[in-house]
Amino acid sequence: MRLRYAAAGLLPLALLAADATPAARWWSYVEYLASDALEGRNTGSEGHKKAADYVASQFVQAGLKPAGDNGSFIQPVPFLTKQLDETQSSLALRTPDGTRQLTQGQDAFISTRIDPASTVDADLVFVGYGLSIPELKYDDFAGLDTKGKIAVMMTGAPPNAAGPLASHYSATPQRWAAMKRAGLVGMISIANPNHMEVPWDRVSANRTQTTMQLADTDVSETAGAQIQVTWNPARADLLLAGSGHSFKEIVDAAEAGKSLPHFAIEARLQAKTVVKRGSVTSQNVAAIYPGSGKPGEYVVISAHLDHLGVSTPVDGDTIFNGAMDNASGVAAMLEIANRLHETKAHTDRSILFVAVTGEEKGLLGSKYFATHPTVPAKAMVADINVDMFLPLYPLKVLTVYGLDESSLGADAKAVGAAMGIKVQADPEPLRNVFTRSDQYNFILRGVPAIMPDIGNEKGSKEAQMEKDWLATRYHGRTDDLNQPLDRSAAALFNDFLTRLVLRVANGKKPEWNQNSFFRRFAK
Repeated sequence: MRLRYAAAGLLPLALLAADATPAARWWSYVEYLASDALEGRNTGSEGHKKAADYVASQFVQAGLKPAGDNGSFIQPVPFLTKQLDETQSSLALRTPDGTRQLTQGQDAFISTRIDPASTVDADLVFVGYGLSIPELKYDDFAGLDTKGKIAVMMTGAPPNAAGPLASHYSATPQRWAAMKRAGLVGMISIANPNHMEVPWDRVSANRTQTTMQLADTDVSETAGAQIQVTWNPARADLLLAGSGHSFKEIVDAAEAGKSLPHFAIEARLQAKTVVKRGSVTSQNVAAIYPGSGKPGEYVVISAHLDHLGVSTPVDGDTIFNGAMDNASGVAAMLEIANRLHETKAHTDRSILFVAVTGEEKGLLGSKYFATHPTVPAKAMVADINVDMFLPLYPLKVLTVYGLDESSLGADAKAVGAAMGIKVQADPEPLRNVFTRSDQYNFILRGVPAIMPDIGNEKGSKEAQMEKDWLATRYHGRTDDLNQPLDRSAAALFNDFLTRLVLRVANGKKPEWNQNSFFRRFAK
């Protein structure tokens, strides 16, 4: 409990005096975490460390007990870093008509989420969605000549794959495991342009971000993969030339719910990669609000603290402030901690607050915490994750990812009903949101989990507002403190979260529903 924590903790109270609205304290947390001074909170950066120290200071102010390592609020997380040297790397397509050099960032780009081989020269094969789903007896690789080739696939899933199935088997470890069994050596993914959350120019602009892996990982989840490429959908027909298929044909089939074709591509991908390597240490921040009845059981509240840091200027702005992604979620966690403290709320179970690092690097901080928990692993009975809940309009609908998977869904419905708020399941399950945030690492270790979010009705003006936000601000420099927000919606969302946490902490032990796909991970 270092003195500087107490000093840093004065900031929100000072701001509260100037603005007494219900969301004032929540917003004061967002203001600090998304300030330029923290330079985008990139994993392992000095700005992230300042953010971690700040969150620890707020945990002290809320009277929480440290739950990090060695009696601290901080759990150090070591990473190995990778950054592609594009000036020394190249991509080319060799076709019967000759070799075409590809422009990185315009045609495609190489990802370092896997550890790329220094050179690659391999045939290509189109594999539909690139999925193998045993429960549906669905296999995009069956009957194809795939050995030694690179898979070309379109993002998405077959229409008969329910959200949980598609989400789980689309995750990188499961997808690559199926590809490895098929003898493939790499993958090229092309987004369905009708469902891109972020336009290509912004996806491409972020391609030079440093990627990371946990330093203590014994076995890589993508061992054997030689190359991973993201391809511009507007230039997909470069890949398909001479195959007898067009990208429009493939997209139209997907939109009509038809099976995608599978075929050999008359081209080889040639790649040369040079990767700069290093190491950093970042921080998870963990604290406990002790329970009095069952203090040895923990309800986890998680939110990711990191964002994308800084990059080359766009309109003079270099900082990815990450106000909604995810200063908003961490601020909600801090607001709950203070409400519990101020009301001296009784809870049977203890509440474990965890601000995790490395979400933007592939859910790595939560993976580290879930595999190296600072409380007994079996003592974590639930996870409620808060990630980018977007208070863009009045809160009338809540989307709860994982609503139908565990008893936590019934808890969320009960709290929503008491507040007069409609609670719905994921309206767009093929976006795979449920496995794209930190709750997934708790799920894989058997912990029932949900992620509540401010929702909307499909086809509504609110749905369009969310879509526009994703297209213009998500992972962009304009996710900052100057964007228009509905603070009353944020205040109501924080009320919902607080009531939900108290209900779960004082109710029956959460459990997976009998028909849940994720019940298989229960321990």
